[in-house]
Amino acid sequence: QVQLVESGGGLVQAGDSLRLSCAASGRTFSNYVMGWFRQAPGKEREFVAAIRWSGGWTSYANFVKGRFTISVDNAKNTVYLQMSSLSPEDTAVYYCAARNNFYKNEYDIWGQGTQVTVSS
Repeated sequence: QVQLVESGGGLVQAGDSLRLSCAASGRTFSNYVMGWFRQAPGKEREFVAAIRWSGGWTSYANFVKGRFTISVDNAKNTVYLQMSSLSPEDTAVYYCAARNNFYKNEYDIWGQGTQVTVSS
C-alpha cells in the first residue's frame, strides 16, 4: 500500500522554526518528484516546495523567500520541510505529495496533512 504520512506540525510562535516530515512507503520513490503544499482556512491549496528524489533539482514558491528548505533522506525514505522565521501567514494544513513524471505537474499520491499554527 502506497502511503505518505506527514508529521511534525504543531503550534509555534512567530519567528520560530519547525521541521515537517513525510514518510514514504509502499513503493520505490527514486524516480518521483516530492512536493509540499499547504491550505489555509478559506483559501485554495498552494504549492510550497518540491524536490526530485534522486537529487539535482528543487523548486520553491516565491513566498518561501529562503525561509524553507526541502530535502530527502534516502536511508529513512523521508522528505523534510525545514521551516524558519515562521509567521502567522504560514498557518495552514501542510500536505506531502508525490508525482512520477518530472515534466508533468500532476501529483497523484497525497498524505493526510499536518496542521501548522503560528501564533503572533
